Formats: sequence, C-alpha cells, structure tokens
Amino acid sequence: METSDIVTDPVTPTAADLLGARTLLFVPGDRPERFAKAAASGADLIVLDLEDAVAPAAKPEARAAVREWLAAGNPGTVRINPPGTEWYGDDVAAVVAAAGAAGAARAAGPAPVMLPKAQDPAEVAALVAALGPAAQVVPLVETALGVHRAVEVCGVAGVVRAGFGSVDLASELGVDPVDREALRFARSALVLGSRAAGAGAPIDGVTTAVRDEQLLLEDCAHGLSLGFTAKMCIHPAQVGPVATAFSPTPEQVEWARAVVGGSAGGGVAVVDGKMIDKPVVERARALLLRAGEPA
Repeated sequence: METSDIVTDPVTPTAADLLGARTLLFVPGDRPERFAKAAASGADLIVLDLEDAVAPAAKPEARAAVREWLAAGNPGTVRINPPGTEWYGDDVAAVVAAAGAAGAARAAGPAPVMLPKAQDPAEVAALVAALGPAAQVVPLVETALGVHRAVEVCGVAGVVRAGFGSVDLASELGVDPVDREALRFARSALVLGSRAAGAGAPIDGVTTAVRDEQLLLEDCAHGLSLGFTAKMCIHPAQVGPVATAFSPTPEQVEWARAVVGGSAGGGVAVVDGKMIDKPVVERARALLLRAGEPA
C-alpha cells in the first residue's frame, strides 16, 4: 500500500455512524490498492473483508494489509472469519493491534467488526470482550439458528446493529436468495429481534447482480418496507442507488424536523393538527439519523 493511498483524515466510525449508515461497501482484504478508492466511493462505511472475498492462502496477507490500513488511522469496518476457524483469533488480534498502533487516531477504540455466522450469544460476547470496552460489533445473521436466536444475539452488549446474510441463509435453506418471499419471514424475524433487543435497525444483504439497477432498487424497497434501513454493497456502482433508496424524502425530513421540534417540551404535542407522542418522536428521530441530521 502506497502512502498516496492513505486517507489523511483519521477516523474510527462511531456507534452513531454505524446506526446512521445506509450503504456498506465491501472490499477484499487482499486488495489494498482498492481501499482508498472504496473509502472515496461515497459509501457511508467500507467493510474490509477477510472472510469470503479472500482465499485461504491469501488470508495472512489480507490481514496484514487491513491492519496496516487501520493502524494508519484510516476508516473501516472489518469482516473477520467466523469463530472456530483457524483465522479467527489472528483476525481479532489484528484489529486490536491496529487500534493500539493508531494511538490517538483510534482513541474511540478499535474498528467496528462484522462477525459472520453469528448464532451463539456466547461467541458474540467473547468477541466483544476480546475487542475491549469500546467494542462495536455487527453480527452477521446468516443461519437458521442465528435467525432463531436473533433477540439473544442482538442483545449482547457491544452489538450496534445486525446484518442479514441472505445468500448464505438461502443456501442453508435450499431456496433462491433472489426469492424475496422465501426469505421474508427470516428478514422480518431479524428486524423484530433487533428491535426487541434494543439494537439498531438491521442491514439488508447483498444484491449479487451488480449491473441490474432495477433489481437493486426493488430489493431496497422490499428491505425498507420490512424495517431495514441499510444495505450491503459489493460494487461501487451500487452505492449511489442504495443511498438514495434508503434516504428519507425531503417531505419526510421536513415532517421529522417539525415533530422533533414540536416535542422539545416533552409530553404529548400537536403538529399539523395531529397528535405526536413518544413512538412518533422516535420514528422522526430515526428518519433524521438516516438523513444525516442531528436528532
């Protein structure tokens, strides 16, 4: 990785960044020449991938590249390999070491970590403990057991919001990942589990047809209708359409501002002739968060 590839404004994504993100762009960990380009793509967050995008033989090289990028104070979330694999421990250690090497640039703690095959709350808790008190974990729920345990997985302290692994789950269930009806229950279960656990709204899985914008937009609309507020992207061309699809409309933002402003005194208020109470205010704040405004 050349010096010119380094982003000079060091930052560790905060929980607010994770909660407000609409687009998460994956970049293979063994392609460090793409890291800066991904960071400049307009995506809310980039995900440096040490798992599926990297062949076993290339994982040590990828881990070193990701550690170097993070240690320089550059932004990124890291998808590590699952617990039980031979790479898991070294992946976690690299994230922790990068935070220590970055010093003040990562005063907020280590980079957020995406945990694949998240289905055991004890494993999620162990990862949080290994990352330390400033841990930010995104459990990737992509198994039937993970969906079944969504409340427990998302309820672990240190979990910010979950991701939905549609492709892997579809493979386990023997259904087509493009079939929205086949995965509707699983998506809804993760949305409900996240909310019940107090975690943020989940991130929807990828659309693998990277050049089919119509399909991408339809997938976004489906996810949004179920309660997802973000989507994983696997190509920079997907970032813009996804960001637009998951952004509140100007009318929604104006309404949310009015609701939050009208509720400043506490209790029940009236905006545009309609009563607003706590649930309505919470929805308005969530819309402002997605719009990138203080709520």
